[in-house]
Amino acid sequence: MKRHILLLVTCLLTAVVPAQNKVSNNVQSQVRKNIPTVYVDANGVMRWSDTRKETSFFGVNYTLPFAHAYRVMGYLGIDRKAAIDRDVYHFARLGLNAYRIHIWDVEISDGKGNLLENEHLELLDYLIFKLQERGIRIVITAQTNFGNGYPERNQPTGGFSYNYDKCAVHSDAEAIAAQEKYIAALVRHVNSYTGYAYKDDPYIVGFEINNEPCHPGTVVETRTYINKMLSALKRAGNRKPVFYNVSHNQHVVEAYYDTAVQGTTYQWYPVGLVSGHARKGNFLPAVDRYDIPFSNLKGFNKKARLVYEFDPADNLYSYLYPATVRTFRSAGFQWITQFAYDPIDMAAYNTEYQTHYLNVAYTPNKALGLMIAAEVAQKVGRGESFGDYPADTLFNDFRVSYVQDLSELNDGEKFYYSNTTQTLPKDVSRLRAIAGCGSSPVVRYEGTGAYWIDKLEDGVWRLEVMPDVVQVSDPFAKPSLDKEVMHIISNAWDMVLDLPDLGKHFQINGLDKDNSRHTAATNGTISALRPGVYLLQREGISASGTWTADTRWQNITLGEYVSPTLHSQPSDLDFIVNHSPVRTVDAGKDLTIQATVAGNEQPDSVIIYTDKISFWNEKNPSIKMNYAGGYTYRAIVPASDIKEGCFRYNIVVCRGDKRQTFPSGVAKSPLDWDYTTATLWETNVVVSTKPLSLLEAGDTGNNLEVYTLPEWSRTNRELIENAPTEKPTLRITFESKDPNPVFFLRRYIKDDISGRPERLAAGRKLCLHVKKMPEGLKAGFITSDGYTYLAPCTAATDDIIRIPLTELRQTNTALLPHAYPVFLDNYFRPQTEIPFRVEKIESLELSFEGTAGKQAEIEIGGIWLE
Repeated sequence: MKRHILLLVTCLLTAVVPAQNKVSNNVQSQVRKNIPTVYVDANGVMRWSDTRKETSFFGVNYTLPFAHAYRVMGYLGIDRKAAIDRDVYHFARLGLNAYRIHIWDVEISDGKGNLLENEHLELLDYLIFKLQERGIRIVITAQTNFGNGYPERNQPTGGFSYNYDKCAVHSDAEAIAAQEKYIAALVRHVNSYTGYAYKDDPYIVGFEINNEPCHPGTVVETRTYINKMLSALKRAGNRKPVFYNVSHNQHVVEAYYDTAVQGTTYQWYPVGLVSGHARKGNFLPAVDRYDIPFSNLKGFNKKARLVYEFDPADNLYSYLYPATVRTFRSAGFQWITQFAYDPIDMAAYNTEYQTHYLNVAYTPNKALGLMIAAEVAQKVGRGESFGDYPADTLFNDFRVSYVQDLSELNDGEKFYYSNTTQTLPKDVSRLRAIAGCGSSPVVRYEGTGAYWIDKLEDGVWRLEVMPDVVQVSDPFAKPSLDKEVMHIISNAWDMVLDLPDLGKHFQINGLDKDNSRHTAATNGTISALRPGVYLLQREGISASGTWTADTRWQNITLGEYVSPTLHSQPSDLDFIVNHSPVRTVDAGKDLTIQATVAGNEQPDSVIIYTDKISFWNEKNPSIKMNYAGGYTYRAIVPASDIKEGCFRYNIVVCRGDKRQTFPSGVAKSPLDWDYTTATLWETNVVVSTKPLSLLEAGDTGNNLEVYTLPEWSRTNRELIENAPTEKPTLRITFESKDPNPVFFLRRYIKDDISGRPERLAAGRKLCLHVKKMPEGLKAGFITSDGYTYLAPCTAATDDIIRIPLTELRQTNTALLPHAYPVFLDNYFRPQTEIPFRVEKIESLELSFEGTAGKQAEIEIGGIWLE
């Protein structure tokens, strides 16, 4: 009867909002069919209800109906449903089949746990409906039990979770009663767009009770809480699988397996969180294994394994997602969802989660890595193993490379790559799908956006091209809606296709809205290609199908296209210059300066001025930067112009009679009479015999990181000013409660030493000025292989420790910063011998052991290579 009443109400609403409910009725007609659902068998394996085959899901978290993302759409004046439409389209293009959300219960509940039928819940309904249109399955985590503010202040909503501390909400009797009422009402809630209660929706796989619960109590108390939640769900009529987080609160882990939950959930943040800057280095050792220490518990293998959140955070690399998902599949996971995908309408700023950053328009290389990871989830079998790193960088039809920052899928029919590659497709004649960034043997393209090239039938292909994106600032620094970190530019580039099925001559017809292009390719070249969607048809053939913008294909229509709104597009004379100066070079050597220079139009010229120029000079020397393709400009400063000391310079972008000077970005030239900006880039110039500096204690920007294993510790840094004739020293104090702590000092030094390759190659000894040396101190390097090489330090009378590089020995690599969950191994233990090579040095490391409860101290003046 309730179902009939619901359908009647839906019909009545159709008269009021016909366009909206027309789509709703389509979905309702689909869900009335015998759509397969997911169940967990007696051996803890998730299977399809119709075929009994194993499932494998891969996707993302995405939070627009709630919290900061919801509010930002309001700040920016953006229709939230239209924003959801845009992002869900890209989920489909990335090949995702899974979506997970932890609901901010404080936004849809009152103080007693009653469910509030408000805009947040209605937007979640709409999102679920749009996901179902694309065939994407859903896991709902019912509650977070914390505030909705981050990165802003919490908003007072009156929700019950605000009445309790996070670590009391699962033990307080009133709080538990509120949760029982809330979770029952949530699963009974009827989605007005699909016509189904959440508990009956075939696209909702199941429910996780809460997000990262806090259980400080006993095993019995924890088990009792879970059982109460299970009973509340059962009374509400839920028959779907229920999942529970087991990667937290390890002291009560037995409780999780002594309940009727059918699945267990885990997270993985393998390189820590919230570093405040982009991390650099080879993190493949950090994602090599996911060993669960309680896998021998009774009942462990009777429950499905899900990853509710994962992300190698604080980096823009594209090689990590496929490697991480490979490891998850080896560990038996069937549901894997990244945290979190940034809504396209706010992704330019990365304000939602400073430490995470993912969007196909703004991080295209990384997003293509995610698309390849979605294929890994389907092609790698549950429990399938590929050995240890570095052997597992090649697995099935996949390849990952840190050195090339590259992920690849190459299976004969699909050829996906996250960055420019020289790899040949296995069989170009059988290709049906290409997705990439940059160039490959079948696509030559200088734009920076992602593209998809899909075969519709013999001789007919669909091409979709995203606009270019350039980096403006570090995406992982403190965010603001007033500070872009990535910038979209809609430029035109030639694209050259080498596909036998298309040939060298084919028609090009625009498919997306307002795209009226109708031209032909010459010798495989699509000239001045702008972002959009195109139908490509080999010359001389007649298509057997009717391919129009409205044609449904897989889970999209051919004319669909989503790109960022270009409301922040710079004027024609406003450029972006992204440049990192070489930090140190040898005198007597040429200096290569490279920069990214991007704008709506190509500049007339890009020149370099040094700090030696003046408005009053008759002549001022300059160096012209040469165009090197794409947005890249390059210049070689001759050795004769570089003197020992410091080389300081500006980069000036010229168009017409206008000038824009960087790094300040001011719309003037350094030769203008009223140019007042003193900001310049700097490169230190030293004699070639000078030792290679790896750490200067007095340098406040030395980026030295300190860590403790197995857990965190109290640390203190103090710069000691010595006698006027002596350099300052850095004193670092550690204290840990762990029984056998190990203390680490690390510094990424690749950028510091890359400008002196000859001096690096000539290095023979690692030298440390240590005024106070802790017992057992070891020093050495981490290389581009991700391997660590250390040697013990021997005290010296002059406080200078000299370690011949020939004494460095391969050892375990400490996986720092700390990974989550904390039960994972803190070390990568290499099984393959790789000889140390000085040219592969990337990071400096010092380590020593301590004693629980006692302070340990080290005082360093400097570290160098001679």
